[in-house]
Amino acid sequence: MTLALIDIESGNLHSVDNALRAAGASDVIITADPDVIAKADRIVLPGVGAFGACAANLRSIDGLEEALRDAALTRARPFLGICVGMQLLADTGEEMGVHRGLGWIRGRVTRLAPADPSAKVPHMGWNDVRPTHDHPLIVPGEAYFLHSYAFTGEHVLATTDHDGPVTAAIGRDTVVGAQFHPEKSQRYGLAFLTRFLEWHP
Repeated sequence: MTLALIDIESGNLHSVDNALRAAGASDVIITADPDVIAKADRIVLPGVGAFGACAANLRSIDGLEEALRDAALTRARPFLGICVGMQLLADTGEEMGVHRGLGWIRGRVTRLAPADPSAKVPHMGWNDVRPTHDHPLIVPGEAYFLHSYAFTGEHVLATTDHDGPVTAAIGRDTVVGAQFHPEKSQRYGLAFLTRFLEWHP
């Protein structure tokens, strides 16, 4: 099984690579090559930083957006977005301006606004993952979060709490996104990645 770990120069690729291998992946290719993506059995898109910068980096690589869309939506390859990689699945992101996402899952990404103004942003550290729907990848537990913006929209699979509900995971069909960092979430994160590697939607 070949797994394409997408390099848009805005993710902690080596930590994600190490976590995927610890979870059982044997053939991980770090790439942004559309031809490699077309042949991959699974795809992981990590992202760290600002939504707009990640979207711009992705679109600066000729053919990458189209290759990802074809693999995930047309050929139904299992796809995982992590942190900003999850947020990019939305229609728009509003970090430092309004930026167009991939538009695979209807929604937008806006700055966290806890009910208590004294609650710190970014949301950083360990917090609960609370499933909202049955899904083979999402189970209750604790994961590591680090983000200042969050998804609001359709197909929410899990939430967490940061003085109010915050989206922790989204997904539809063969696409799933995690706001938390599996590579930093120790046992919970490795189990999540193992389920992704074994997932046959």
